[in-house]
Amino acid sequence: MQSDQAAHEPQPTTTTPPPAAEAQPEAHHPRAGLSILALTALGVVYGDIGTSPLYALRESLHNLPPTPVNIYGILSLIFWSLVIVVTIKYIIFILRADNNGEGGILSLTALATVIRPLASSPQRWIVLIGVFGAALLYGDGVITPAISVLSAVEGLKVVTPRFAPFVVPLTVAILIGLFVVQSRGTARLGRIFGPIMLVWFVVIGLLGLVSIVQNPAVLAAINPAYAVDFFVTDGWRGYLVLGSVFLAVTGGEALYADMGHVGKRPIRFAWLTLVLPSLLLNYFGQGALLLREPEAVENSFYLMAPSWALYPLIGLATLATIIASQALISGVFSLTMQANNLGFLPRMQIVHTSATEFGQIYVPMINWALMLACVLTVIAFQSSSNLAAAYGVAVTSTMALTSVIFAVVARARWRWPWWQVVLLTGVFLVVDLAFLGANLLKIPQGGWLALVAGVIIFALMVTWKRGNQLVYEHERDLDLSLEALFARLTAERQVRAPGAAVFLSAVPSGVPAALLTNLEYNGTIHEHVLLTTVQIEDVPQVADDQRLTVRPLGHGFYEVIVRFGFMEEPDVPRALAQLNDDQVGFNSAHSPYFVNRTRVIPTDLPGMAPWREQLYTLMRHNAASAVDFYRLPPSRVFEISTSVEV
Repeated sequence: MQSDQAAHEPQPTTTTPPPAAEAQPEAHHPRAGLSILALTALGVVYGDIGTSPLYALRESLHNLPPTPVNIYGILSLIFWSLVIVVTIKYIIFILRADNNGEGGILSLTALATVIRPLASSPQRWIVLIGVFGAALLYGDGVITPAISVLSAVEGLKVVTPRFAPFVVPLTVAILIGLFVVQSRGTARLGRIFGPIMLVWFVVIGLLGLVSIVQNPAVLAAINPAYAVDFFVTDGWRGYLVLGSVFLAVTGGEALYADMGHVGKRPIRFAWLTLVLPSLLLNYFGQGALLLREPEAVENSFYLMAPSWALYPLIGLATLATIIASQALISGVFSLTMQANNLGFLPRMQIVHTSATEFGQIYVPMINWALMLACVLTVIAFQSSSNLAAAYGVAVTSTMALTSVIFAVVARARWRWPWWQVVLLTGVFLVVDLAFLGANLLKIPQGGWLALVAGVIIFALMVTWKRGNQLVYEHERDLDLSLEALFARLTAERQVRAPGAAVFLSAVPSGVPAALLTNLEYNGTIHEHVLLTTVQIEDVPQVADDQRLTVRPLGHGFYEVIVRFGFMEEPDVPRALAQLNDDQVGFNSAHSPYFVNRTRVIPTDLPGMAPWREQLYTLMRHNAASAVDFYRLPPSRVFEISTSVEV
């Protein structure tokens, strides 16, 4: 997809990503042993689903008596949910759909179709599905840190009710501290995330095992007949419980989105050897406790532990939830960069916090917006039980949308037969839609929060994409052709300044407005002119040997195409430094950059509704400058303004 650094956000292109295989090499991951990468996966990938035992079983029994029928039924539902949704759907199948090693719904969307202009693409509906799923994940980014940290700190109330008034203030303080340190990056913290989560999974597994030993009959809940009996006994109330059972698998989508950090093999290895066994042991251990002591339903996780271990367990749980929150916050940062590069969000300041590890970024605007939203959410809902009512709608929706797009990838790119696609994704969608239906009934109790956030962000994303397309088309119509410019230069024998200048251009075939304005008012043009166009490709990363394409156009002009993947931060000067100085007269330390700053004026011209025109204008006004976004040297940048009506 093409983008003009000066005037436009990344614009659509017809560039087609390389064919995807069902098992792509993970060449961009560091050369480390499987066990080391699996340990890293514990800290990066499994924080969200790994902390679900803090509240999932408790909330599933929230409105039901802790009778054996209900306990066995809910445990059976949790067991088969983890097997079908996480193990079969995500671990076995969805992880195959990697886009050059990267995962997540936007990567899956890029894999399913080339992202062309929304108004003209025949696969527009696939793009919109993917974008809406990505927008919903922002709502998840607000609720997950809030419910995770709050549920951990609530363990203090198990020690003594006197701590109850301090739970919310302490949670708010931890969340604020978590967001404040984001600007420092996670390079150092990342080294200890894995070991801490390793301890966490071992501890929760041992707690569950000790409890199971005291009542091994609870293991019979593996039999799916208990889930059937539960639905028969509780009827409609039993179906509603699916909205809480889903809390046990909420990290499934995050698991796929974070695949690019460590690769699919470590994720699978960690899940099958440690994470899944530990989760099942803990859930069944809580069930065994409730069969012995039904009154423990108030907080079955903490009450499994002996009294002397409560404070250490609360501390460990708090660390685990902070790590889970950190991983999700980092995921939102990565999602923002992807959406930005794909042209669905305005330019934002993106800071790389590690010089050696790709993907560790910090987005200040998103960070502070998330912090404010998380703090307000905790203050508004007060308890993890109240928040559980708001949790799940966004994630279940995204999981269902992922299944739909996966079906497109399986059929269109992998050439699976129709019957295989329909059978497999049909099973996935039956489960996804069952969970979604149960969670939609939670909308009045708080589920509206994530949906409203998702709808607002979706509106922002598609408005930005459409607005950029209209501006792009308008400026393209006003562009002077290169042939006309060359004829003018020949006729007027224009003075040529020594050296090279970089003019950022939306399309190589046109003359940038900045060049025409400079020629008109200054009456000069450089000896060498680099008409530089950035293309954001539908692949996560572009190899260095494919970064630049240079083509002489005559009269000292060169067409320069600079390519970046949608997971990369566009750094134009670094890319242009690869140019041969003798070939184009370019000096990376001295050559100036000319960019065009477009001022958008909302009008009643066709293209967008008036409210969307106003929204687009506001977003452009607050977008980061091209100088910052493309890392241009400020002392050598000349910005020239033009106006466009939309």
